[in-house]
Amino acid sequence: MIFFFASIVIVAIFSTKITSRFGVPVLIAFLGIGLLVGGDGLDLYRFSNAAATKRIADVLLIFILFIGGFGTKREALRAVAGPALALSTFGIAMTTGLLGFLVFWTSGYSLTYSLMIAAIISSTDAAAVMMVTRENPIRARISSTLEIESAANDPLAIILTLAFVQAAAGKSADPWLFGLKIVWELAGGILVAYAGARATRFLFDRLESENRGYYYVLIIGAILFVYGLAELARANGIVAVFFMGYWLGNSKFVCKQGVSNFLEGISAFANIALFLMLGLLALPHNFAGVWKEGLLIAVLLIFLVRPIAVLVCTLPFKYSLEERAFIAWGGLKGAVPIVLASYPAAYGLDPQGSTFNIIFFVVLLSCLAQGSTMAPIARLLKLTVPTKPRSPYSVELHSLRESDTEMFELRILPGSHADGRCIRELGLPNEVLISSLVRNEKIVLPKGSTLVQADDLLFVLAPSAKIVEVSRILNEPRKELSESEIQEIEIESRR
Repeated sequence: MIFFFASIVIVAIFSTKITSRFGVPVLIAFLGIGLLVGGDGLDLYRFSNAAATKRIADVLLIFILFIGGFGTKREALRAVAGPALALSTFGIAMTTGLLGFLVFWTSGYSLTYSLMIAAIISSTDAAAVMMVTRENPIRARISSTLEIESAANDPLAIILTLAFVQAAAGKSADPWLFGLKIVWELAGGILVAYAGARATRFLFDRLESENRGYYYVLIIGAILFVYGLAELARANGIVAVFFMGYWLGNSKFVCKQGVSNFLEGISAFANIALFLMLGLLALPHNFAGVWKEGLLIAVLLIFLVRPIAVLVCTLPFKYSLEERAFIAWGGLKGAVPIVLASYPAAYGLDPQGSTFNIIFFVVLLSCLAQGSTMAPIARLLKLTVPTKPRSPYSVELHSLRESDTEMFELRILPGSHADGRCIRELGLPNEVLISSLVRNEKIVLPKGSTLVQADDLLFVLAPSAKIVEVSRILNEPRKELSESEIQEIEIESRR
């Protein structure tokens, strides 16, 4: 089993070179590899344990959600907090109610069963959404809306699923207790996240270890500790780890850059493992008896219910029609609905597995139809931003104590103040040092006489308070440029 899993992980990693060349989303590639080697493909390995899938997916989602929060900038969250919160609460309730009644009206299922299916499939999946938005250069406001919505909408979907599963099983819940449970799941998770982030910063700043590995182990322990604490407090652990990541990602602490690089690897592994596992779990022959119901639910959800919910939830906010259309199309389904689809079986409501297969079929359709077309639709609607070239090098400052000095990257824009000048002529403050620069994918050790050129990537060591000033000095437009060229440089600098 270990040999098999390691083999398909390696294949999945190298498949990204092919998918990037042909514009295929990596999410589809990972699912496809799982389907190919599974029971209905090459039959190299049979994996049908839904309970094990739930346990593994829960752990992987903890890290995926934390890293999503860690990479969310404070400005981005503030800009989209209103619409994302509306979509993750009222949007979930509206999706469940509207889709449930439509399924009841068109399929002949009972109302309770229809609402149960709608609740299970109502949430968008953070892992799937973040994999697509981080892979493609979509406008920050739109991608942040989708990412934060997908991270925050799981609690209500879980609570609604449990409520309708219990109702279908003949067990009713007190409406007041139900409402209080929803409030505490969200509020309690945020409170635990805030306390956990502050405690984690305190621990990092006082570890003072020369072994970087200890910092990486510490961040894993802190993430799992906060998730477990939230669950013990009957709050939502997923909300807790997302907001813990957000507060840590927007604060300073020892070894932050190293931790960030480490988490990037954890995120890649978690996403690959999650979607490979889902691909292995899917057995297409199980869809033969439920494909009509699954197709009906998918069409209603993608083309009618989701657009209506997005339109209603974003009406108070300033989004263009194109932005609303893309947010509606970006409601990807993934691991969470599949995990929730195992709940009815736990109450004896799905002995034949038909509910699980319906949900799985809808998720696969969502991944294939929406996941593979999000990037082209973003380009069609002109919602993309230019891709910035990435350096093959990384330089970081590792300090054992809290410091106000940072190493940051800065790309020189054509026609800027630094373009074509020697380093000694740049007029940088005395406490600022250009430690190295990357040109034509080669690293250069600079001197005072080194000529800075457009598209050079500079690694600058400077006090945190000087970062904005240094960025302005280096990339301010030269006065001899035309007004239109100056405006173009200023726009690119803001990006």
